[in-house]
Amino acid sequence: MTALVLWDIDRTLLYVGDIDRLVYQEAFRDVVGREATKLPARGTGVTMPLAVRELLTANDVPETEVERFADLIVDRLPDRLDTHREDLVRHGTVMPGAVEALAAVHQAPDLTPSVVTGNLRASAEIKLAALSLIQYVDIPLGGYASDSAHRPDLVGIAQSRTAARHGIQFNAATTVIIGDSRQDVVTGLEGGAKVIEVASGTTSAQQLFEAGAHCVLSDLRDPEGLLSRIRALTSE
Repeated sequence: MTALVLWDIDRTLLYVGDIDRLVYQEAFRDVVGREATKLPARGTGVTMPLAVRELLTANDVPETEVERFADLIVDRLPDRLDTHREDLVRHGTVMPGAVEALAAVHQAPDLTPSVVTGNLRASAEIKLAALSLIQYVDIPLGGYASDSAHRPDLVGIAQSRTAARHGIQFNAATTVIIGDSRQDVVTGLEGGAKVIEVASGTTSAQQLFEAGAHCVLSDLRDPEGLLSRIRALTSE
């Protein structure tokens, strides 16, 4: 049985500190013409377009202008992030065990690794490339916030892209999301995937279990154990 493995990025594979929030501030200033005093919450897992709308509303942008400004800000985010590529390399952190876990999944002949993330595709590529992780996932097969602001939609998008490439239909029994937040759990349960969570973000292991995760790990330091859990979930 071949399984599709969809990795979340932020706080699951890597952590970029306040760089994302700085990028939001810069793009907000570019478009709105003033500083944003209230920034998106950390580690929520919401898609970038939704985070931008929350940013605009929290900073008292008139409701009639939110959608127009949101589109303009979202368009600017990848280019703004790219200007911080050296900061990503210098200050970004690869999560413990992430390289070994990514490599193990990538090398497994019965697993197809890609991405489901709240990042726009271009932003995801910039982060993964800056921290030398991009070679472990098949970027074109993934689901991104640039495809849909509603995160559960991204599972079906990734499944369809993978089916078109490989001629294999994936469903909730043969797809696994690996993430760190409640949003990752919701994405899997509503979108059609099993969910392995890593308690490496802002959400505790107990909270992740209560949200409905099928499995919760403390970190990614046991790649063989991760492979066993993926195969157990997709062989049920």
